Amino acid sequence: MRDIIINENDSGQRLDRFLAKAFPNLSQGIVRSALRKNRIKLNGKKPADLSVHLVKDDVLRLYMDELINNNSEKFKQLSYEIPRELNLIYEDENILIIDKPPGLPVHEDNENTPDTLINRVLLYLEEKGEYKPENEHSFRPSLCNRIDRNTGGIVLAAKNAKSLRILSQKLKDREMTKLYLCAVHGTLIKKADMLTAFLEKFPKQNKVKITHKKTPNSKTIKTAYRVIDTCKNMSLLEVNLLTGRTHQIRKHLAMARHPVVGDTQHGHKSFPDPRLAGLTYPLLHAAEIEMTHPLDSLKILKAFSPVPQDFHKWLLVLGLERPRRI
Repeated sequence: MRDIIINENDSGQRLDRFLAKAFPNLSQGIVRSALRKNRIKLNGKKPADLSVHLVKDDVLRLYMDELINNNSEKFKQLSYEIPRELNLIYEDENILIIDKPPGLPVHEDNENTPDTLINRVLLYLEEKGEYKPENEHSFRPSLCNRIDRNTGGIVLAAKNAKSLRILSQKLKDREMTKLYLCAVHGTLIKKADMLTAFLEKFPKQNKVKITHKKTPNSKTIKTAYRVIDTCKNMSLLEVNLLTGRTHQIRKHLAMARHPVVGDTQHGHKSFPDPRLAGLTYPLLHAAEIEMTHPLDSLKILKAFSPVPQDFHKWLLVLGLERPRRI
């Protein structure tokens, strides 16, 4: 038998979703069977069903020792060989705004690299005493948005479940302004415009496809841009990501025949240029974000990330001038 006292980060969740997070090795079938056999109690009573929402200080009693004790640990012990570097732009008791360096993955990738942005965040919060894995059942601090390994710039992280829910909803409802800086091939006819297309994911192939026509499984993407500078068939753009789909900026600009400089996956090879010898990553940077604070609607958060030194070097090679602010 195990008693679990529901804490603030657990509250508000459905029972089945809580159990899936707290005990990931327990299948839905096993959990449903345990409920039928009266092996799950909530505040001393059998729950009506698994969709019941948990409340802070609820007592969840599980008569499933033979299953729970063999369950793998939800949160791995962090390696203290992970670097401590974490460039914080903003921090309070609820959120972090981080300036991610290019080359650092946000989460573990196919190479299972332990040095990731989320692991640096977890280690940082553990050492501050703000996150204790042994006290959490279903939550750990999480990143709210992702950028590619080779893209630097702003990433949001939530320290608690309430902030994570609100920030995730803000992203879904497009209540944030996210600006990117990128160098692209070609000279754009319009100095400012909004591009619209449709993007469909193919998870099994780990690919996305972008088209001009709507398909049953595609989602609308909108990418606004303005030209900052142009030189020798290259342009520097400020991009406003109005929707946040996988590889949206790179895919959308490549579709418009203006691929991001250095993006070999979506068009660099079709635009050979001797000046690009030695460039190994796309010239794309998450430069700015603006939003209301998730827990204080009267507080406006605005964060800037300067372009990295190496990124600036390539802009000079291309004869492009970055704006002073970013």
